[in-house]
Amino acid sequence: MTSRIPNIFNKNKSKNKKTFISYLVCGDPSKDITLSAMHTMSKSGVDIIELGIPFTDPIADGPTIQKSIDRSLKNNTSLRDVISVVKEFRKDNNDTAVVLMGYMNPVHKMGVAKFAKQINDTGIDGVLIVDSPPEESVILNKYLTKYKKSHIYLASPTTTDQRMKNISKMSSGYVYYVTIKGITGSQLSNVSSIRKNVNKIKKYSNNNLPVAVGFGIKDSSSAQKMAAFSDGIIIGSSIVELIHKYSNNEKKMNSKLSTYISSISNVI
Repeated sequence: MTSRIPNIFNKNKSKNKKTFISYLVCGDPSKDITLSAMHTMSKSGVDIIELGIPFTDPIADGPTIQKSIDRSLKNNTSLRDVISVVKEFRKDNNDTAVVLMGYMNPVHKMGVAKFAKQINDTGIDGVLIVDSPPEESVILNKYLTKYKKSHIYLASPTTTDQRMKNISKMSSGYVYYVTIKGITGSQLSNVSSIRKNVNKIKKYSNNNLPVAVGFGIKDSSSAQKMAAFSDGIIIGSSIVELIHKYSNNEKKMNSKLSTYISSISNVI
């Protein structure tokens, strides 16, 4: 099935609404609670779920997400498990897009061709591999293009203009713009610089490619600021932290998650 992501951005744009992208680590605290949280997110206003593939050496993640990945790995969560959770999710939800986010090692272990086929067969919409830049992901890009899936890349404040052009050329679905020179969970700063770089990426893609911003967005105020000039906002650490805080009470966790997600969705 073709990626749902372009239609989601287009539909939201026609409603003068920005796309809400959430992130959580699969398998923390369990696969069942991950599945439950995904459904709650979808019902509360999330358009795209980035589902984290746990990996032993995360390079861009702050303490909150690193600890979540560690807990997931202690549960022996594998890439196959992540795909199986999406398969269960698709039994009841065929509208919310799902992006697998992680590192190249588990993909290499499975095999790129098999990985891409599994994504297609499961109804996953796209892939974001943090440590696989455009020049190193030609084969993966070829397979994702074959199945009409989105291949999302990261850009950041340190990305040169030439690299931004290359990223804009190879990306599909959206570009994930990292707002800060740091790790997930850091504080937002220099909004004017973020706006400038978001507009630059749009220019390089002739405004055809949505740009979503992430890192440092924690509440409705910061979400609203970033949504003012981007096509979507991405929240990860705050959601991961909330799930962990209430992980011993699934009902309460879903209630708190729904309230938090709704408060963001309503202002963007």
